[in-house]
Amino acid sequence: MVSETVNKKWVLKKRPEGYPSIDDFDIVNSPIPDPKHGEVLIKTLYLSLDPYMRGRLRDAKSYASPVGLGEVITGEVVGRVIRSNYQSLEVGDIVTAHIGWQQWGSIPGQMVRKVDSQKPPISTSLGILGMPGLTAYFGLLEIGKPIVGETLVVSAASGAVGAIVGQLGKMMGCRVIGTAGTNQKVNYIVDELGFDGAINYKTQNVESEIHKLCPNGIDVYFDNVGGEVTDIVMNNLAMYARIIICGQISQYNSVGQEQGPRNLWALIRTRSKIQGMLVTDWERKHEQARTRLSEWVLSEKLKYKEYVVEGFEKSPQAFIGLMNGENFGKLLIHVSE
Repeated sequence: MVSETVNKKWVLKKRPEGYPSIDDFDIVNSPIPDPKHGEVLIKTLYLSLDPYMRGRLRDAKSYASPVGLGEVITGEVVGRVIRSNYQSLEVGDIVTAHIGWQQWGSIPGQMVRKVDSQKPPISTSLGILGMPGLTAYFGLLEIGKPIVGETLVVSAASGAVGAIVGQLGKMMGCRVIGTAGTNQKVNYIVDELGFDGAINYKTQNVESEIHKLCPNGIDVYFDNVGGEVTDIVMNNLAMYARIIICGQISQYNSVGQEQGPRNLWALIRTRSKIQGMLVTDWERKHEQARTRLSEWVLSEKLKYKEYVVEGFEKSPQAFIGLMNGENFGKLLIHVSE
């Protein structure tokens, strides 16, 4: 039974110009939806906030349709099934689903993934065992194809994706260097995650540090940031390097079109490859990868950090903080018990 009657949801009030502001979002009330045939009603426990959402707020050509004005902001949640009109799901099941920034959502059962609530905490289904973990896994192993002894550089290395990439790189026998924006994050990836070196891109000279830490060049670069860091990496590639373009968060809030890269000649000189990726490219292999990641988490071969904000009402503020690098680890909104 549902004792509550009101569903709170965050919708797009106006399209951000540059960095998002609180005024770009609006919280509205609506009745809790009634699931139709083949649907389930989900109560949100945790909401995932991720950099890709910034692109969905633009009315521009992309790999997915933008959020319309007045529509619920795109997002994935982990929640509990409260009503089920779908044979394979029962009331009480813990699931993940893309219902967006709202407390309650009704969605077709075939679009829901059941979560094993007896293994790692359910919040990990949105982080290391969810989209970020799978992105790191497939981006590095399928595109980067690391070889023992190679040098791997990861930007945004303390983030939800980057931290996993670096740890996987160490497991594959690579020398791993990460970039981050605070000394706390730099210390974390070296002292706790076992990276071989780290660069604070805000306080250190990235180019000189790259030369020092990567004397034989960079064999694999996992790019979550773009911008100046990527430009410097491009000028320090080893022969036959592989570059994975996962995110470009430094560009997401730019107004107008910035100057594109002018050092692509480095790809000719080093015969290197560069490839963009979406985690959905390997959808058929997701469960296999999730099983391996789960085993590594349970055996403590992989560590993870979560940055949990309490309260659904704080979602926009937390998202703006994400754009400014304020979070330390996978950003989650704790919506309900």
